[in-house]
Amino acid sequence: MRKWVRFIIPFIMIFILTSFRYNLTSITEVPAALKVNEPTWVSFPKNETIYNENVVLPPFLGSDYVGFKEALAFKESQGNYFSVNTLGYLGKFQFGIGTLQLMGVNDVNYFLQTPSLQEKLFQINVARNKWILRRDIKKFVGKRIMGVKITESGILASAHLAGAGNVKKYLRSYGNSEVKDAYGTGISNYMKKFSGYNMSSIIAKKNPRI
Repeated sequence: MRKWVRFIIPFIMIFILTSFRYNLTSITEVPAALKVNEPTWVSFPKNETIYNENVVLPPFLGSDYVGFKEALAFKESQGNYFSVNTLGYLGKFQFGIGTLQLMGVNDVNYFLQTPSLQEKLFQINVARNKWILRRDIKKFVGKRIMGVKITESGILASAHLAGAGNVKKYLRSYGNSEVKDAYGTGISNYMKKFSGYNMSSIIAKKNPRI
């Protein structure tokens, strides 16, 4: 009897372990819908400005003129030289046709297809606005209007948005004369968003042209 028991027990153990293995396999079986049958594409950001699907941030290129220029361009067109918005504003910095003509550009198509011209025109326009607003820059920089500290870069960014004349009115009325664009962005928004850049490299010029 004992010999028979010793003989049968190993077979019983093998049967039990085999059954357990099959049950475990069935429990951990991956559903067909979740199986990966081919390599998947994964993006690892490198010098990208998109950190997730809901937040898009501009590239940070310092706090001097270049950083100011690129941050403003990102706000205007996300840096797209060939952008034309619903109101007809053009290029990386979203210039109006009137401003282009004022600074000697009459061929809109050429302007839109020439990034180097857009970059040059932006710098010229900043120099022009700095000349027009030179007294207001001297008077108001360092003060606070509507809780926002006034800086030279904030003033110049606001002039790009609304024109130097409207920025003068805003400053001299201490914020009571607010101007907004067609999309609801106001001078006070640009004063705050683009404050603190060092614009000393830009020399104020009277009536500069291409």
